[in-house]
Amino acid sequence: MNWKFGDNINTDLITPGRYNITTDPMELAQIAFIEYRPEFKTKVKSGDFILAGENFGCGSSRETAVIALKYCGIKAIFAKSFARIFYRNCMNIGFLVVTLDTDNIGEKDDLKLVIDKKKNLTLINHTQKTSCRLSVPNMMMTLYDTGGIISYLKKYGLNSLTKLIKGRSL
Repeated sequence: MNWKFGDNINTDLITPGRYNITTDPMELAQIAFIEYRPEFKTKVKSGDFILAGENFGCGSSRETAVIALKYCGIKAIFAKSFARIFYRNCMNIGFLVVTLDTDNIGEKDDLKLVIDKKKNLTLINHTQKTSCRLSVPNMMMTLYDTGGIISYLKKYGLNSLTKLIKGRSL
């Protein structure tokens, strides 16, 4: 299933401040869009996608918004643009976000995300019988593969981070 949102979806809509009383990822998953889209909590499934307009994740630097979406099973977020700090928080925990024009993708479209061995991404829309190759920075894909910056550092060490930042492969 896809969850379609418009422009300027802020982190307060994703995880309202008054519900941010825990750091447990599974509890945070239960509050995602609790006031803005109350049905989200009961209908979201692992592997779902979020489709959004401009400036998704704007507002505060609330990391709980990213954690809530990842742990409620969202596979990836496709949006026309992302707020800078939200995008960075996604990278930090290895959550896949992709800049994409989502105007012609519907909530009921049957989407499949294919990631090949070379970390190339293709989004297939079975409903519309289309596919498109997605451009994702190497650093994003590496952190997605390793589960985020902490997992990356545990696996490869601090010295390897310079290579990652400069865009050189491991």
